[in-house]
Amino acid sequence: MVSSFSMESHGELTNFFTISPDQASTRLDKLLSLHFAGYSRSYFQYLIDQQCVLVNGQRLKKRHLLQTGDEVEVCFLLTPEISLEPQDIPLDVLFEDEHLIIVNKPAGMVVHPAPGHPNQTFVNALLFHCRSLPETDTIRPGIVHRLDKDTTGVLLAAKTAQAHAKLVELFSERRIQKDYLAICLGTPKEGLIDAPIKRHPLQRKEMAVCFEQGKEAKSLCKVLGKNGQLSVVQIQLLTGRTHQIRVHLKHIGAPVLGDTVYGSPTANKRLSVERQLLHAWRLQFIHPITNFSIDVRAPIPKDFLAFSQSLDFQC
Repeated sequence: MVSSFSMESHGELTNFFTISPDQASTRLDKLLSLHFAGYSRSYFQYLIDQQCVLVNGQRLKKRHLLQTGDEVEVCFLLTPEISLEPQDIPLDVLFEDEHLIIVNKPAGMVVHPAPGHPNQTFVNALLFHCRSLPETDTIRPGIVHRLDKDTTGVLLAAKTAQAHAKLVELFSERRIQKDYLAICLGTPKEGLIDAPIKRHPLQRKEMAVCFEQGKEAKSLCKVLGKNGQLSVVQIQLLTGRTHQIRVHLKHIGAPVLGDTVYGSPTANKRLSVERQLLHAWRLQFIHPITNFSIDVRAPIPKDFLAFSQSLDFQC
């Protein structure tokens, strides 16, 4: 297997991963196309030609055979496969002024173009809606935080370079309060979940709790309703790690219902849940330009609400 992580570098998405024994003796271009299923082999040959792929810090040819322990770095470039074209996709706007916009993201919408999702994203919709966005990131114009594809709810974006910089600062200083609702298995213990998170050592798309090497990750959990088998919980994020709520609830034995990665396949199938029942419910912060207090709540989606009501929860 291959372990990896990604970061933003000069406006492009950069991914690092390490070759393990079962991946050794594979051509560089072939391995990349297998590792990132959303991209073609010819696309990676293009990146190699553009010197955007490094192996142990060196530029090598596409036919190079990789060895166990090799460190591979890939910098993704925008191509016709991933174009930031405005697309007329409806947005459920909760708040908007000349500086920022807050929307209620539906399930199934990807926030920005990525492997396997070259268009029909929130960014494409935002470009159409706003027409002009700050050139702060070639892949994620205006984006200051993300929600998973199947997570619904409040999503904030900047409309100017000044607002973008200030919102990024607010997030980094943890001055934006984010509250989520989730339906989970069992009844979790209320209070602080303090469990560091890092990239899973084997499953490259997953995160995991790791007390030795993980980054600080803290969540506050409050139970709003329960029936013995399931609970509705409110989670306040004190940090913003990837998949934090999903990983934390799994860690304490109460995974999100419908979660196909961190949840229970048996429970998901038995209860016929088609997506993770996680909703970004509320966002509170001081507007970085006007200094007005912003408190926005996203209506609970119908599938979440119908499921919770059928279980006699109090949402």
